[in-house]
Amino acid sequence: MLRKTALLAGAFVVAITTSGFAAEDGLLKKAQSFFKPLPKEMPAPQDNPTTPEKVELGKKLYYDPRLSLSGVISCNTCHNLATYGVDNVETALGHQFKTGGRNSPTVLNAGFHIAQFWDGRAKTLEDQAKGPILAHVEMAMPNSEYVVAKLKTIPGYVEEFKKVFGEKDPITYDNVAKAIAAFERTLVTPSRFDKYLKGDVNALTKEEKEGLKLFIEKGCVGCHNGVAVGGTMFAKFGIFKEYPTYDLGKYKLTKEEKDKFVFKVPSLRNIDRTYPYFHDGAVWSLREAVEIMAETQLGKKLSTKEADKIVAFLKSLTGDIPEEARTMPILPPSSEETPKPRLKIHD
Repeated sequence: MLRKTALLAGAFVVAITTSGFAAEDGLLKKAQSFFKPLPKEMPAPQDNPTTPEKVELGKKLYYDPRLSLSGVISCNTCHNLATYGVDNVETALGHQFKTGGRNSPTVLNAGFHIAQFWDGRAKTLEDQAKGPILAHVEMAMPNSEYVVAKLKTIPGYVEEFKKVFGEKDPITYDNVAKAIAAFERTLVTPSRFDKYLKGDVNALTKEEKEGLKLFIEKGCVGCHNGVAVGGTMFAKFGIFKEYPTYDLGKYKLTKEEKDKFVFKVPSLRNIDRTYPYFHDGAVWSLREAVEIMAETQLGKKLSTKEADKIVAFLKSLTGDIPEEARTMPILPPSSEETPKPRLKIHD
């Protein structure tokens, strides 16, 4: 009798264990159908292959405030690599302390997105890199010719551009953008979630897995999927419940009624560190952002436990910023011909 009881107990334990393994495997396979792990390298376009020399030049340009009229704003000002590629303010501060109309999205993993900016007006990293330098509320350079002429007065850059591009006249605005984009393609941040997607079921905690399950079952994956857990599509903000905003989104570009309040779906990678949230930077709490998204986009009200578990999962998407990328470079010195900083847009 004792032997029979022991055998039954053992069979019960095996059944539970087998069931647990099956559930683990089922969640993993489901996750793998919606998400893909980050590759080691970001793919580059045919006309801008990535090379170590180009990356190094792009890094210097990314950190160089001389690409702004005031001489105090660089790409890193709004996309600070020490704070996960954002500035942690509602909307960015630019030239003469002007503020932009939208929150600065992270530059990390941005090359995996379908387009750049909240409205998708730039199709590539190269296109995006050209915009802020000339924007009057950002870096405020008067025109691309001025940027090129200024860089040509810096001997160190003259040498580096020649080395990288090997052209007769290598310092062009296109090449400035190509170098910056090449550097940005090194900003890949794999996390524990990537280990999980590759088969390590112990990479996530029990609560994080429960959050992942809810993230899938509640429908969050309808927009937030793929390599970047987002960034693959555009969507109207406020499908089931209106979100209070004056920003008409993509409509500003297209003037098409269907594009009112339509924005690029942001990546959720490193989302725990890229606050405040949404295009207007109005929400500082990740938990609150999750609750708002559930109501406005899915028409669902999450319980406290459900929200907490989804937040736990989202925190597993925080990766490591490449050490080399966030170490500030030594910039080439200016010459006597280099234009001096100007705090006003016009003299």
